[in-house]
Amino acid sequence: MAIFNAGKRVGPFDIRLGLSRDKSLQNVDRDPRLQDRANSENTIGRFRASIGKAEGFARSARYFIRIFLPSNLEKMAGILPDPGKGGGGNRAVSPDAVTMHHMATQYGSQINLHCDSITMPSHDLQTTEITTYGPPRQMVTGHGFTGTIAASFYADKFMRERHFFELWQKMAVNMINHKVGYYKDYIGKIHIYQLGSIAAVGDRDVPTYAIEAIECYPEQVGSIDYSYTNSSQIVKINIQFQYKEWHNLATDRIAGVTSGSAEQVLPELAGEPQGFFGKLPPELQRVGRDVINQGKTVLNPIGRLTKGKVFPPYTL
Repeated sequence: MAIFNAGKRVGPFDIRLGLSRDKSLQNVDRDPRLQDRANSENTIGRFRASIGKAEGFARSARYFIRIFLPSNLEKMAGILPDPGKGGGGNRAVSPDAVTMHHMATQYGSQINLHCDSITMPSHDLQTTEITTYGPPRQMVTGHGFTGTIAASFYADKFMRERHFFELWQKMAVNMINHKVGYYKDYIGKIHIYQLGSIAAVGDRDVPTYAIEAIECYPEQVGSIDYSYTNSSQIVKINIQFQYKEWHNLATDRIAGVTSGSAEQVLPELAGEPQGFFGKLPPELQRVGRDVINQGKTVLNPIGRLTKGKVFPPYTL
């Protein structure tokens, strides 16, 4: 509120005069306190610098999976010759294998995209208590991969996702005569990718970490609870995958084949300047960017009309 405020209308003009009570918001851009640089040599500053160097955190909603069906599926479907018969014949064609091969060809990508949630498997070190003298020690005697990979999938109108995993289970055991199939005929593998989350860096959909679980198969296809009270909910197919072990796709060797590099390679940091401006002090970098932006929007007539969107060589 002003100390004094009065006005007088003279013809078409409205002349007003007033004395402001609070002048703290006047000439804010000239406030010398805005020129002071924040102290980064403290706990908060070091933590923020660490976050910037790491380019943020991994987010649980940024992931993707790929399901690989048994390698013998095409042979069981009669598409490839059976090497067990000299390469010139086929084993008895399985109708379930034919249907599953067709579904994998038509809807394989849909099933991968419809994965609503999945559990990254764990790795345990097995230990034994050893007592020699003094307090006992827990010494490692081996390692193991306990538990299963729990996943859920959105079901489409025709429940193709559930049908897909039911056919996969039929590769392991026949539902008519209850005979168990060969192990190599129903094991596949699963890739789980952690994706980047920063669009400005360009890694939003780029895998930043990935594992491969081998010898996988759907041990359990979960039940579905129907209810009239859940009319707006989407049906989800819950699957429990059994697996033998998993490997880091960047550092481990799987079956003698190196899937990635010998060690994790760090990408260029988002805030690290590149090119000619990267060799200049921060103040000169800022001045150089301002000059370029002024050239795009002020000095160039085409850039002035399009607000810098079109600039030689005239690309949007």
